[in-house]
Amino acid sequence: MLINKNTQIIGCRTILVPYKAEHVSKYHSWMQSEELQKLTASEPLTLEEEYDMQKSWMMDEDKCTFIILDKEKYNSCGNEIESMIGDTNLFFANADDRICAEAEIMIAEQWARGRKCGSEAMLLMFLYGIETLGVKEFVVKISDDNDVSIHMFKSCGFIETGRSEIFKEITFSKIVDETWIAWLKSTVGDYEVVENKT
Repeated sequence: MLINKNTQIIGCRTILVPYKAEHVSKYHSWMQSEELQKLTASEPLTLEEEYDMQKSWMMDEDKCTFIILDKEKYNSCGNEIESMIGDTNLFFANADDRICAEAEIMIAEQWARGRKCGSEAMLLMFLYGIETLGVKEFVVKISDDNDVSIHMFKSCGFIETGRSEIFKEITFSKIVDETWIAWLKSTVGDYEVVENKT
C-alpha cells in the first residue's frame, strides 16, 4: 500500500517497516518452511514470484504490509535484514472504504517466538489500521489447531464468528470502539509512527 511506503512504527519490542525489495530474499527463505506454509495457508512461490508479490503489495490499495523487526537486535546491529522476524498484514475486501480488514501476523524466526513480539506487532498494526486507515472492524481466520494465535486474538477481545470444517479454520472478529482503542493504547504503551521522507 502506497500510504505506508515510508512509514515506520516503533514499539517497545518491535519496529514495523514497509516490505521492500531488500527484504524479499529473507522472506522467501522463510516461506520455504512447510510449517509456515501450513500456518499461513500459503503456497510456495519462486523468488521471482516473491519479488512480483512485494511490488504488488506496495502498490495495491487493498492490502497493507509491514515487516516486523526485533527492536533490540536492530538497535544493536542497525541491519533490517538481520533483525527481520516476521510480518503483519491487513487485507481489505473493499479498498475504497476500508471499514473491515482481515488481519494476519507471522513470526517466522523461532528465536523470536514466545517473547510477545507478535502480539505487540499485531496491536501496533491494529492501531495503525484504526488511526490511519479508518478500520472499524477486524477479522482473522486461524487454523483450528493454531492454539497460540487463537489464544492471542481471544485475549485481544476477538470473538468466534464462524468455523469451516472443510478448511479447518476458525473466523474471529472484533468491532472497534473507544473502549477497545483505549485498551490497545494502554497495552502497547509508548509507540511512535515515523514518516521517513525519501
